[in-house]
Amino acid sequence: MRFLKYLLVGGSATVLHYAVLLGVVEGLHGDPAVGAGLGAFVGALWAYGGNRRFTFSDSDASHARTLPRFLSVALLMALGHGGFVWLGTAVGAHYMVAQLVASGLALVVGYRLNKRWSFA
Repeated sequence: MRFLKYLLVGGSATVLHYAVLLGVVEGLHGDPAVGAGLGAFVGALWAYGGNRRFTFSDSDASHARTLPRFLSVALLMALGHGGFVWLGTAVGAHYMVAQLVASGLALVVGYRLNKRWSFA
């Protein structure tokens, strides 16, 4: 059940993430890697609130402890997104294909890190 909650929160954060990515690339004609990294960060801020209140609401750890840990994981995921999209586009993949794969990887890795470390 907790993973389903994480998936729902992550899904809404991903919609926001993709909106920023598309805005940077299609609206501002910016670099896809920058858009992916920025989108991941904006989505992470949204995800922290949702995960704190919904997914890991039983955590008794303080914000002073969970927020820096969550943001550390989010930064790692943002760098991973940017790097994966950069690599994907460098080998000829469409940036959205690379982004989708990066998001799937981040879902699994991020859940494990947040469950075992950020909100533990």
